[in-house]
Amino acid sequence: MGHIQLSRAADLVVVAPATADLMAKISHGLAGDLASTLLMATDKRMLIAPAMNVRMWDCAATQRNLETLTGDGVLVVGPTNGPMACGEYGPGRMAEVPEILAAVEDALLNGPLRGKHILVTSGPTHEPIDPVRYIANRSSGAQGSAIAKALVGLGARVTFVSGPASAPMPEGVDLVRVETAAEMQAAVERSLPVNAAVFAAAVADWRVEDASNNKLKKSKRGDLPVLGLIENPDILATVSKMKDGRPDLVVGFAAETDNVIDHAIAKRLRKGCDWIVANDVSPETGIMGGLENDVTLIHKDGFEDWPRMCKQAVADRLVAKIAEVIGD
Repeated sequence: MGHIQLSRAADLVVVAPATADLMAKISHGLAGDLASTLLMATDKRMLIAPAMNVRMWDCAATQRNLETLTGDGVLVVGPTNGPMACGEYGPGRMAEVPEILAAVEDALLNGPLRGKHILVTSGPTHEPIDPVRYIANRSSGAQGSAIAKALVGLGARVTFVSGPASAPMPEGVDLVRVETAAEMQAAVERSLPVNAAVFAAAVADWRVEDASNNKLKKSKRGDLPVLGLIENPDILATVSKMKDGRPDLVVGFAAETDNVIDHAIAKRLRKGCDWIVANDVSPETGIMGGLENDVTLIHKDGFEDWPRMCKQAVADRLVAKIAEVIGD
């Protein structure tokens, strides 16, 4: 729906001008039009730039509403003293555009994850069979990109290690491109230490032991090549079980097709990570490579079923929980 999409698409919701009427609506939870409904539905931080007559600004009701809004975490820029359209002079004039832009920049750079360095892995890995062929999976990297975007929006420094994903790369990250699981492991190790790590990549479990340097050819007799497989490094378990320099929070993903919760709970214990984001990637769900996700968050105290939503909304909700744990 339009107001839901608008309320979740941005990193910061800016209200300029914020009239006395709109401030009253926000502070009392009224939602009778598009603007107030959007502001009620958002899960993002809000910045308001009040603008009204000086008497309206000084009104006790407006000041009570302002106190409520700031107590709820709403950011405020202005108002300033100056001439108004009504001909009066005093506080209530909306902050000038450069001042509002500076407040926006400060809000984006000084979020709850300011000063935190977070590692995100994303996308599939390609494990070569020969120079032409490889083992891979259907991951698009969209969920990992969405998580990185949400982290940047809360002020984190993000190292984004991505396999050959089809989804657009997020902006504002330190991007490291890799192809194979071994390359991803090396990139992860070079990125440490970090405050938190989110392993959203769909890393191939196996690779060909002796990948050919030349393209494999069909034999005239029709014999099929035999591919010997060996396990790839377990990046999630390696980082989760570090004795020195382990991130404060390690989040893994479990893409399953059956017994999703049971398998995810077992994986969290086996890998040693703090959280597992589990989802059902059976073909009929349309999740792997799709626009939506339907996840369950597994942690030491149990699990939380989240409703199906777009991948950015999943990312925003996950990152908000990360901020609760490691944020300022």
